Amino acid sequence: MLSGKSVLITGAGSGIGRALTLALAQEEASLHLVGRNEAALAELARRARSWGAEARTYTLELTDDGAVRAFAGAFSVPLDILVHSAGMVALGTVKDADIDDFDAQYRLNVRAPYLLTQLFLGRLEQVKGQVVFLNSGAGLTARANWSAYAASKHALKAVADSLRDELRGTGVRVLSVYPGRTASPMQASVHKQEGKPYDPAKFVQPEDVAATIVSALSLPPTAEVTDVSVRPPG
Repeated sequence: MLSGKSVLITGAGSGIGRALTLALAQEEASLHLVGRNEAALAELARRARSWGAEARTYTLELTDDGAVRAFAGAFSVPLDILVHSAGMVALGTVKDADIDDFDAQYRLNVRAPYLLTQLFLGRLEQVKGQVVFLNSGAGLTARANWSAYAASKHALKAVADSLRDELRGTGVRVLSVYPGRTASPMQASVHKQEGKPYDPAKFVQPEDVAATIVSALSLPPTAEVTDVSVRPPG
């Protein structure tokens, strides 16, 4: 059901975004891959094309409003699915965290997907498309040292929930995904910040999250998954 569907994925170069790209490539979707690392995107696109998928890459700084607006204005192909996978995390206590880290997380984790959704929503409404917000378990429960990141993800949940209600009856579906700790470069960074050894085998694999998203996106229009949590067992 996803063959030929036009999908825009931010944060496509690594982690869940990369795994989702590869999963959708096997579905023969038409992929538009957004990220910061041009080399990583190019390698990913080559692999996607080897499976018969169409793939284009776009190097974009999502926190630059002008660049995002220019990108959306120049995006001249139809769009069926918008996936917000880009994100960042910086740990710290409320007492000691750098306020600039708070602002950086808010801009990338909340403001960027908000603006990008605004810019593409009209097109998605025309085709009864889908929007996917890659959230986090921190978007449901805030723990010590995670205040700024959790605040951004709680805000992202609010954006998705409100958007879904605003689009009721239009045929546009809005999915929020709340992965637990997932084996990814972000998780490696978190462990470094926590001063703990990192063993990716102990965490949710990005391919598992990607498979969950593909399953939700593939549902017929008579059904909608609105919120899904993916956790490591045990």
